[in-house]
Amino acid sequence: MTKRLFVGGLPYTTKEEELRALFSQVGEIVSIAVIIDKFTGQGKGFAFVEMKTDEEAQKAIALSGTDLGGRKIIVAEARPMEERAPRDNRSGGGYGRRDDGGRNDRRNFNGPKRW
Repeated sequence: MTKRLFVGGLPYTTKEEELRALFSQVGEIVSIAVIIDKFTGQGKGFAFVEMKTDEEAQKAIALSGTDLGGRKIIVAEARPMEERAPRDNRSGGGYGRRDDGGRNDRRNFNGPKRW
């Protein structure tokens, strides 16, 4: 039975080959998925590694704290993704007129006060 692992704390430049070299030392790897930002193409600092057996997964979890690219990685059993609420795009977005009591409303501007 395969076991999926979360690998965090990765340098943003980490490639699949680096993870394959590290995790192949403890067992057979089924798959590796380095999570990439779709806009920048840069890694997000975490990945998922699927190991062939539970025993190999436990050995891989023992790699937690290993130095990879100058950072200590975290290896843990992956949890299922949590259900997220749908995004509501009607929340304003910050570009509308704010209600500030008319203090910054140009229609109420009568020029500078002269004392």
